[in-house]
Amino acid sequence: MSAQKVVVVGGGIVGCMTAMALVQRGCKVTIVERHQIASQTSGESSWAGGGILFPLLPWMYSAHVNTLTQIGMQAYPAIAAQLRADTGIDTGFDPTGFLLLPPFDADTAIAWCEQYQVPIQAVKASAFAVNSLSGDDAFWLPTVCQARPPHMMQALRRWLEQHQVTMLEHTELAPLKEVGEMHAWPTMQGEKIEADQFVVTSGAWSFDLLKDTAAKLNIKPMRGQIVLYKPQKNLQQMVYRDGFYMIPRLDGHLLAGSTLEDVGFDAGVTEAVRDEIAAKAEAIMPSLKNEPIIKHWSGLRPGTPENLPVISAHPTIQNLYLNTGHFRYGLTMAPASAALVTALMCGDTPSIDATPYQCHA
Repeated sequence: MSAQKVVVVGGGIVGCMTAMALVQRGCKVTIVERHQIASQTSGESSWAGGGILFPLLPWMYSAHVNTLTQIGMQAYPAIAAQLRADTGIDTGFDPTGFLLLPPFDADTAIAWCEQYQVPIQAVKASAFAVNSLSGDDAFWLPTVCQARPPHMMQALRRWLEQHQVTMLEHTELAPLKEVGEMHAWPTMQGEKIEADQFVVTSGAWSFDLLKDTAAKLNIKPMRGQIVLYKPQKNLQQMVYRDGFYMIPRLDGHLLAGSTLEDVGFDAGVTEAVRDEIAAKAEAIMPSLKNEPIIKHWSGLRPGTPENLPVISAHPTIQNLYLNTGHFRYGLTMAPASAALVTALMCGDTPSIDATPYQCHA
């Protein structure tokens, strides 16, 4: 497949990692992106997310979700090191650790961590200088890491530029019509982008591109709002409580969020949600009451049932592939899903069972 020309549709974290995997297999890759790769474009989730390299409460998800997240978590130390060595950009990768506050199912959490060999310790929340709000018993997962999504995207962009990946930015593709085999994908401006193979990695926008050819593709945008502080005294670890997380950055910033809002493609932010996030953050970390919110933004996640992405050949178009619908865990799953779709495109036997991620006609 070394001479194959591949078009990657979507330049977010999943698209860029897919392009990286394809380049490493000798492909000539073009990324087509509606906006600009690695920019803070309104609505796109790749730069907007928190960057926790862990599926929050993984024992609540299927084994198929955990397969992808576990592979991704294990891959990131090497990926971050490679990107830094090759590009000079620090991705913000850091083994910050993860403090889980109640409520939680202790037995289920411990059993999952034992099964997946993730260290977990019973601790007192008060020892970490936070308020748990639901009793002092907490869990500490010291090996959970984070990356900083905007920095990760900048490093990936630089790496792809260094490896002669073509980037067609501010280019919107037309919704696809049914064909047996694709030779070119038309843009909304009427141009045609030719390739031997195509792979859709366009997140929340994937269904609009594919609705006439893959009606069963169940992806819709889910908005998440986040606020940013730079407190005088920061947390030393990530904190999660009942759907809410706080993430300290190495440069002293602190993220707090995030919501799950079914509002279509509205990427706006609201004062009501900002106040709700601030109240939750201040309840856990009372010293934030005197700290200003310095930024407030949102991203649109590609929502899917049970957080299960679609990573497969298109059901009817023979040289079209899908790698999309990662919902909250695109960053965490990206290395595994990129490897899986690349194996499928190259005709290799994947290292994991691809069946659970198939797109059906």
